[in-house]
Amino acid sequence: MRPTPLTRLLLVLPLLLGLAGIAAPAQAAAPVQAVTPTDPAAVTAERACAPAPAAAADAPTVPITTPSGETAAVPADLRGPCLALIRTDLPRLRGPKPGTEPPGFGPRDLQSAYDLPRNGGGDRTVAIVVAFDDRTAESDLAVYREQFHLSPCTTANGCFRKINQNGGSTPPPTTDPGWVAETATDLASVSATCPDCHLLLVEADNDLLVNEIHAVGQAFQQGATFISMSFGAPEFPNQTLVDAFFFHRGIAFVAASGDNGYPNPLYPAASQFVTAAGGTSLHRVRPPFLPFNRPGWSESAWVGSGSGCSLFDPKPSWQHDPGCANRTIADISAVADPGTGVAVYFTDPTDGAGWHVIGGTSVAAPLISGMYAVAGTPGVNDFAASYPYARPRAFNDIVTGSTGSCGGSYLCTAVRGYDGPTGLGTPHGVRGLRG
Repeated sequence: MRPTPLTRLLLVLPLLLGLAGIAAPAQAAAPVQAVTPTDPAAVTAERACAPAPAAAADAPTVPITTPSGETAAVPADLRGPCLALIRTDLPRLRGPKPGTEPPGFGPRDLQSAYDLPRNGGGDRTVAIVVAFDDRTAESDLAVYREQFHLSPCTTANGCFRKINQNGGSTPPPTTDPGWVAETATDLASVSATCPDCHLLLVEADNDLLVNEIHAVGQAFQQGATFISMSFGAPEFPNQTLVDAFFFHRGIAFVAASGDNGYPNPLYPAASQFVTAAGGTSLHRVRPPFLPFNRPGWSESAWVGSGSGCSLFDPKPSWQHDPGCANRTIADISAVADPGTGVAVYFTDPTDGAGWHVIGGTSVAAPLISGMYAVAGTPGVNDFAASYPYARPRAFNDIVTGSTGSCGGSYLCTAVRGYDGPTGLGTPHGVRGLRG
């Protein structure tokens, strides 16, 4: 029997779909299946740095002079720990086999997930503010960039520079293993989203918030236009005076929102002039039968993402959500779940060198800082934190996941439009990060 036209069409349809780059599934109505590298129930992670307690009401304070010349009293013992979370269910990998990559997302993955160019940044400088000294920061960065075929970023070629909180070349006297992991994570994450960026590493003497804020001021004095902060302290009453350090037009300040979920946002993410980076779980997905607006990836709010209402900072003029009279955290987000974390190479001072998978909103903050740099230099009269609110459609709206119990409120539950855990969503390209 000769095949009918309909039979011939059914026979050649799979070939036509294949040539068009569309897979013909066995059942067109089958749901999209997420491709996860690990069973989420088997994922374990530990904090690189111990969390800081809130300052007591009668705690002693130290004065800090703001750029405007005012004096702000900061709790003397208030710490701003790093926020990196290191996977412990995966053994340290000293080196991947030839032709393979280490576990965790690398630059190509992140560029695909957020629709970023493979080269970008135009030699713009991103300052990364950390605490303590990472003696192997440059050499660890070299391993990361070579593994993922990024151009070298070294002191010798002018791409990398490391200074202390006073702008000098003498490093802080102490090295902290947790902060070594954090520093490597920040340098790798900026490199992933902004391969052509110059990197300015500013090391505070320790993780006391007063010294970290001093280091932020130093980054600004050095001319950095993009400043990444992967640390956070519990909020305190005088933080609105410290906000003067971030009251700079033409500068993109980005801070991690925290890893304790709702209602535990941290400072400086709670500052009204800072872009607070929330966190997501990022998964590869098999393409469905019909194309959709973000092939290959899906995201949900990560349970640890810091979210909620600031206790003290007022709401900036560009934020209009109705359920929080003060500033709401977060603004935008990127991957932070350690179960879907990024690949990082660092040298532990006591345990040696190797590859790890790391998460936390301390990943999201430098990723977004690099994206801001790819987007271009902010306008001299603009607060860069306002840019996402002017173009909400330039972000992937995250509509699933929660960071705690809040009666289903958007302050801890991902919903359509703005929500606390993920803000406006994750960048889809960099159009939403420019004026």
